[in-house]
Amino acid sequence: MSSGRFVAIHGHFYQPPRENPWLETVEVQDSAAPYHDWNERITAECYAPNTAARRVDETNRILDVVNNFEKISFNVGPTLIGWLERHAPDIYRKILAADRASVAARDGHGNAIAQVYNHMILPLANRRDKVTQVAWGLADFRTRFGREPEGLWLPETAVDTETLEVLADAGVKFTILAPEQAAGEVDPSRPYRWRGPRGHELAVFFYDGPLSRAIA
Repeated sequence: MSSGRFVAIHGHFYQPPRENPWLETVEVQDSAAPYHDWNERITAECYAPNTAARRVDETNRILDVVNNFEKISFNVGPTLIGWLERHAPDIYRKILAADRASVAARDGHGNAIAQVYNHMILPLANRRDKVTQVAWGLADFRTRFGREPEGLWLPETAVDTETLEVLADAGVKFTILAPEQAAGEVDPSRPYRWRGPRGHELAVFFYDGPLSRAIA
């Protein structure tokens, strides 16, 4: 068995619902100028470039164009990916295509993971709402990506024992937490298997806090 080191880069892509509930559309947001709103601006500055990233040599000559979503682990929140489907369908299709390519390249294991449906802080919710948010997030993922998700992103990585039990009950195999959530003798540079009081099991990965903040 290999004892080498492995690095996984995860992209967490999320935007809140910005639609006016009475008009069911996003109104002009002056702070996002020259774009109509922040969804459009962030799509132009982040999501679109990541579907067509230029790889260059030392002279800045373009060697090829890469869809970064084929190369990284990622999640796209349901509210954002729904907006992309309606307003940036070319980017939406490239994200789905990247996941299909990763599934083909990795023996059925795709890069995309799910997210709970709304940006609800699950430890503050009752069990029924936890179950609903997870079920809706998984259903949205299946509808768009055409497969079962293996992992699920928790808003703000907020978690408690009941949340992990709900994930395990739903068939989720792993989640990602912040290094500050690793208490006691836990080394956040290593993956762990969480075992709940009622026999639930789930793999837990911790992201690199300083590196994540430096990139963001």
